Amino acid sequence: MTIQNKQRYRFSEAPIWNIQREYYEKEGLRAWNNDQVPQYITSNPMIATAYAEMIFGFLQDRSHEEGAVQIVELGAGAGRFAFHVLHELCRLVDYAGIALPSFRYIMTDLALSNVVAWQKHPALQSFIARGMLDFAPFDAVHDTELKLVVSGETISKGDVKQPLVIVANYFFDGIPQELLYVGEGQIYETDVMVEYPENRESLKPSELLTQIALSYEHRRAPAYEEDNYPYRDVIATYQEQLEDSHIVFPVAGLTCLDRLNQLSQAGYLLLTADKGDHLLDNWKFADPPELVLHGSFSLTANYHAIQQVLEQQGALVLFPQHHYENINVGCMIHVDSPESCLQTRLAYRRFVDRYGPDDFYSLKIWVDRNLESMELRHILSFWRLGGHDAEFFIQSTKQISSLLPNALDEEKEDILLGIQIMWSSYYVMEQKYDLALEAGLLLFEMDMYEESKHFLEISVREDEEEIVSTVFYCLAICSFELELVEEALHYLRELIRLEPDHEEARALIQSFE
Repeated sequence: MTIQNKQRYRFSEAPIWNIQREYYEKEGLRAWNNDQVPQYITSNPMIATAYAEMIFGFLQDRSHEEGAVQIVELGAGAGRFAFHVLHELCRLVDYAGIALPSFRYIMTDLALSNVVAWQKHPALQSFIARGMLDFAPFDAVHDTELKLVVSGETISKGDVKQPLVIVANYFFDGIPQELLYVGEGQIYETDVMVEYPENRESLKPSELLTQIALSYEHRRAPAYEEDNYPYRDVIATYQEQLEDSHIVFPVAGLTCLDRLNQLSQAGYLLLTADKGDHLLDNWKFADPPELVLHGSFSLTANYHAIQQVLEQQGALVLFPQHHYENINVGCMIHVDSPESCLQTRLAYRRFVDRYGPDDFYSLKIWVDRNLESMELRHILSFWRLGGHDAEFFIQSTKQISSLLPNALDEEKEDILLGIQIMWSSYYVMEQKYDLALEAGLLLFEMDMYEESKHFLEISVREDEEEIVSTVFYCLAICSFELELVEEALHYLRELIRLEPDHEEARALIQSFE
């Protein structure tokens, strides 16, 4: 690979941001297929439940105020997280049976193709019909209003009486940021030198990101040290406490929050999760950032700066007391008298600070490595802990199958219950697995023929072009066991059509004809 065309840019204006934008606009929802862009850590049922609990707490805290609560998710991606939040939030509201403000969840994204795809997704239709879900294209760097595509409404400055609930997962690390350097008490901007591959015009955005070369040079930036700089106090902290340190500074993220704040008459609640540091010590002697590549790219978010700015504005900011390992979840209550949001704070304490999404993901990494040595009761316990997640089920079906010969009846009943719960909250994406097929085959092994038949028939309907002959055999046996002879014969004939020499199928047909 030949490198050429070396150019210098301010970091926030470097071409990597436009390449990233182009990637998401071109790929649409395909960007999240099979974890091309990682989505599990911020889209699994466990983290969605934590957010649903905090939003439910906030609805309780705002129950004495007029107006609907608007929940705005920035960069909603594949839509799986929004689905799980709404599913759990509706369950909480129905279970509690108490008076709460109405709410509407608004999924936003830069890519219009994503907005169009969400509107058509089968799992979201019931929420749309109930008026609790809408969508809007939103450019976090420029836009000042939300133009909703379902209701046709436009939310502009001061239109919302209640505080906004802003959801921003893997958001602040993926929008343009300034890159500063602190040395001997002075502030420098760190410009980036970009060297392009010779064949840049023929490369896809994801390919180009892997082949450009970045280097950095410092340039004195006294404007950050001026008294009238909007974030002067934070910069002063860095001058006083950091040395030989590189800092990504989220000006675009902070101004986005300011613009969203203008939409409401009462402030906002920010719920955010990212690979981001809120502890100043973690920025000491920091090297220039490395792009974490996954189709697109991401950086470490500067939660410390966001926390400092919002606290100066009167917000109450909550982060875990312990150090995070994989993902840092913050709750920032930017309303009048934020301490009065007791239910919100209690939910954060119970579902994030005490044991939260980062703890769950760390435990899942261990489970992934040790699944083959786990007993059935341990697998079921972890599956329940994760909210009967579909991806963990797919991952564990082989081990579950190997343990079935010695499984207790109660454990088999719990597997069936887990499959039913999982299916009721399953968000279909283009993945490399067939969930209905895997569920049906496992239930077949447990001699649960009626339930197995139900899921296997779903699999056949949804993927008629790639049906495995084993499915027709299992469906035939299920039908025989349920005394549905005509259906059994139909499935046997379908099996023979795929495998003309299947002797057992031919023998079964002859015995009934």
